[in-house]
Amino acid sequence: MFVLIGWTLALSCIFGVFVVHGGNIAVVLQALPFELVTIGGAALGAFVANNQPKVLKATLRSLTTCFKGSKYSKTRYLELMALLYDILQKARKEGLIAIEHDVDAPAESALFQRYPVVSADPHAVEFITDYLRMMVSGNLNAHEIESLMDSEIETHHAEAHAPAVAMTRVANGLPAFGIVAAVLGVVNTMGSVGQPPAVLGAMIGSALVGTFLGILLSYAIFEPLAGLMEQKADEATKELQCIKTTLLASMQGYAPQVAMEFGRKVLYSTERPSFSELENHVKGRK
Repeated sequence: MFVLIGWTLALSCIFGVFVVHGGNIAVVLQALPFELVTIGGAALGAFVANNQPKVLKATLRSLTTCFKGSKYSKTRYLELMALLYDILQKARKEGLIAIEHDVDAPAESALFQRYPVVSADPHAVEFITDYLRMMVSGNLNAHEIESLMDSEIETHHAEAHAPAVAMTRVANGLPAFGIVAAVLGVVNTMGSVGQPPAVLGAMIGSALVGTFLGILLSYAIFEPLAGLMEQKADEATKELQCIKTTLLASMQGYAPQVAMEFGRKVLYSTERPSFSELENHVKGRK
């Protein structure tokens, strides 16, 4: 919703001021379809040529999320922390072997099913269960597991940022493609030097629409999308860091309540529940 609001505001101000100052919008509209095909086609071709198929698919998926609200809300984090608390509390009371079934078959675990929002996210569930499984096995210490977690989070971070990087490259190339379209328009105009000045003026104006359109698409459309993709990728990474910090605190001997505090402090302030909110939520789920 905010993406559409931002685009509407930007385009309204740009074209509105142009018309108010006496600009002939008909010249822009007449040249727009041809310039758009030239610039858009060049940008699309460069985008396909510059990225592997997996990045192309990931970018298309990321584009759809740009028009949706963030799923990483305070409600989700409350549920995540409550799930981790229940798991760690069960392991503390009954031993790590007690959570083995929950870890091996989370889809069948009553503990995981109590938290449907987190359980519906395969990547979050996999991250939690993979490292709980290592904790159950007892073959790795906290430092070894932390190193492995950091490597996985770094890989996830790079993959999640690939669409944003690809979109940024497109945004950076659009002004140049606009110049290409404008140069072609000027070349076309030079072939009509015998025409009246009014006709030549309109043709030059149409050619300059290419430069204008390339810059507009870059900084008003694609660059904001790239920035939004990057922010959403950072949110996904932050959740994994929260899980990591909580589990490592538990491995180092802290009680589940204290381990939750370690994890809670990692979260962004805008979505981080307060101590009392988290405590009341956990007590309410018992």
